[in-house]
Amino acid sequence: MSEARTGKRFPLELPIKIHKQDSAGESSGVTGNLSAAGVYIRADAALDVGSPVEFEIALPPEMTGAKEKVVIQCRGRVVRTDEPASGSKSPDARGVACVIDSYEFVRNA
Repeated sequence: MSEARTGKRFPLELPIKIHKQDSAGESSGVTGNLSAAGVYIRADAALDVGSPVEFEIALPPEMTGAKEKVVIQCRGRVVRTDEPASGSKSPDARGVACVIDSYEFVRNA
């Protein structure tokens, strides 16, 4: 399998909220790694490859230098899903790789 990543990935575990565009559902999880072009998420969300997705990543104040957390609102699409790893802390947590098509920083979240 060829490597499709193009940017530096940072192994950050940050809280994330996932909004599925085809339903009113919302899931939460954590990032596994993050780059300018994409994110790998561990969550209990059932997302299909190719489906559009919106999500919010919360950056803590100590990471940004702000007084409060900064939220990044992202839109993208699912490019890969992984089944939960056996022996995982959260047996329902699936791995979901998403491309970020657009994002916006939101302060005072």
